[in-house]
Amino acid sequence: MIFIDVLNGVRVIPKRDTYMQEGRSRQVKRGIFTIVVLLIAVVAFSGCNKKPLPTQAEVLPPPPPPAAPIAQLTATPTVISAGDQVQLTWRTMNATSVIIDGIGSVPTAGVKTVTPTQSTTYHLVARGEGGSADASARVTVNAPVAVTVPVTTITPEEEFKANVQDIFFDYDTADIRSDAQATLQKDANYLVSHPDIRVVIGGYCDERGSNEYNLALGQNRADATKSALVEAGVADGRIRVVSYGKEKPFCSDQNEQCWQLNRRGGFTMAR
Repeated sequence: MIFIDVLNGVRVIPKRDTYMQEGRSRQVKRGIFTIVVLLIAVVAFSGCNKKPLPTQAEVLPPPPPPAAPIAQLTATPTVISAGDQVQLTWRTMNATSVIIDGIGSVPTAGVKTVTPTQSTTYHLVARGEGGSADASARVTVNAPVAVTVPVTTITPEEEFKANVQDIFFDYDTADIRSDAQATLQKDANYLVSHPDIRVVIGGYCDERGSNEYNLALGQNRADATKSALVEAGVADGRIRVVSYGKEKPFCSDQNEQCWQLNRRGGFTMAR
């Protein structure tokens, strides 16, 4: 191979030297290429680890406003009669305080039983950071149904017999029995409260014995009954006595039960 030497002119380089020169040239190129690749890798790796420099302060968006409260109020039942109960049920969200008119502060959710005396609208107000919300429930109270009591007209005689009861005696005696004393006290209370009523006391006997004996026994029984009423406060002049003996029997059977009913001091209104 022929090379031109600037200083020494043309010079012939032996072939072996030429091959050696070419080998060294290739080695140099490989070394340069390797160095270039390494430099590129180093630069790329350094670039990945570097943080970008802040260019300007970032502006964050404002926080969202607080959620507005939600309120719900129901009444069960909504129509009642006076004296009946109602169940109020309420539920709220995003509230920090809850008030129901007529009840006051209540939890954010709950149940309460009320007894309204008249038609009422229950009003709930829920307040929170996001504002307020309200809810209402109407309860209608029906007036009690008027009960019409039938008017019964009774005669003075019927009223007298309903309040002044006869008394009964044991066989062959005019003594006032203990059970008859309680009856006479009720009779006297009625007669004292009705001073315009005059009364007749009849003395009755059962059928055993003679007419004369029973008339006398009936008189004693009527007198004993009158004395008891006078002692209880009934004026003497309002009472008249009569003995029927064994006349006008209440019962005609032949047994002790019937005879007991005929041994009595009976009351009637004076005409």
